[in-house]
Order: sequence, then structure tokens, then C-alpha cells
Amino acid sequence: MLKLESSLVSVDWLKAHLHDEKLVLLNATLPKVTGSDSPPEIQQIPGTRLFDIKNKFSNTLAPFPNTLPSEEQFNEEAQNLGIDNDSILVVYDDYGFYSCARAWWLFKAFGHQQVAILDGGLTAWKTAGLPLEEKQHHSFKKGNFKGTYNPQAFQFFNDIQSLKDDTNNLIVDARAKDRFEGLLPEPREGLRSGHIPNSVNLPFQQLLSGNQMKSPTELKAMFERLNPQNKKMVFSCGSGVTA
Repeated sequence: MLKLESSLVSVDWLKAHLHDEKLVLLNATLPKVTGSDSPPEIQQIPGTRLFDIKNKFSNTLAPFPNTLPSEEQFNEEAQNLGIDNDSILVVYDDYGFYSCARAWWLFKAFGHQQVAILDGGLTAWKTAGLPLEEKQHHSFKKGNFKGTYNPQAFQFFNDIQSLKDDTNNLIVDARAKDRFEGLLPEPREGLRSGHIPNSVNLPFQQLLSGNQMKSPTELKAMFERLNPQNKKMVFSCGSGVTA
């Protein structure tokens, strides 16, 4: 029986299990807020389903982008993608490693543990010379997914107001250094520059080697330097994607 042993899977693992009846492959690509020089991808890994963060898996009535959806909305949209309670989920994006982690964390927040990210995303799959198809919508029957929201998975404005002065917690900002320090304007209109008081900066790109995650040893060393006292960490960014 197929089972995920890690939050990351390689292209070789996905190639071997791509046609497993329990596997659901999701593309969670969002356009980069700071822009991208490359044109939009017109191809995808065969059998991919679109995980639409912006329009389906966010509260679109909220004043801010990518706001957490309700439990009811999340379950309904997951079912519409043909996802079952026992589905094995693999999420990727077109850039290698960008918005896919938001989809991974949403499933974790709603109690689904069998979800992983394709390390390197579509970029790694293409580099390996593996099969592709034109981007398209596949038909599938409605799933029976029913998650339960874990309120510990997200922090909100009032939480951060308290945490920023709590020495037992560490707020980690995943934006680029120049944005964190207020040297560059925020890409979204109307947002002030700078960062949350007492937060520290760890640009998400520093966790990557090319388009893939650095080794566990390298990551452990980075977080030990950042958080030597092993405080509880809360992650932030521009709109809740790269955090």
C-alpha cells in the first residue's frame, strides 16, 4: 500500500508511483508577486489537477490575498478535485519551489498528513526528461475528503500583536532581505515597507539549492544558527505563501 514517508518526494519517486490509484497530483502555481522573466508554462505532468490557491482555496471576500478559507470551503473544493480521505497527495508548482508549500501546509492545517511536495517541481521533472502533457482539465468523480481545521496551524493579527513581544517565540520573515529591511517597496499597492518588530529574516530562497530543498543537515544548521534557543517559531511573509 502506497504511503508517504517524507514531506518531500523526488521525481524518481513520482515517476514510479504516478499511476497509483490513490495518488492525486496537484499543481499549486501562483504567479510570483515580484514578477517572473519566464513565460507561463503550457505543459504539466500527466494527470495533474489544478489547486487554485487564489480563487478556490482562499477566502476571496477577505480584504487580503490568500486568506485562509473556511473548513466548509476547503472540504468542498478538495472534494471537487476528486480528493478522498485516503488520497496520497503530491503538490508541485511551475517554478520548482514557490507556492506549492502553501498548498502542502493547507492540507496539514486541515488534518491530512499524506501530502508531500515534489522536490524541484515541474523544473526538476522537465530536467529529468520525463513525460509531459499540455495543460488541461481532467475529469474525475467527486471525492469524499473531510478535513478538520487545526487552529494551531495559523496565527492571526491579534496573535502576532502578542507574540512580537514574547521572548519565548520567534517570528521568522521569509521575504527577501531588502524587503525585510524596507529598502525596497512592497510589490502590493498600499503596503508599508519594513517588518514586524522583533522578527528575524530568513529569505525562503536560502533554504533552496537551485530549485530543490537543501539537505536536512544544511537546513538543521541554518535553523540552529537562527534560533539557538529553540524557541517556538511563527513564519510570516508578504501574503502567506512563501512563509
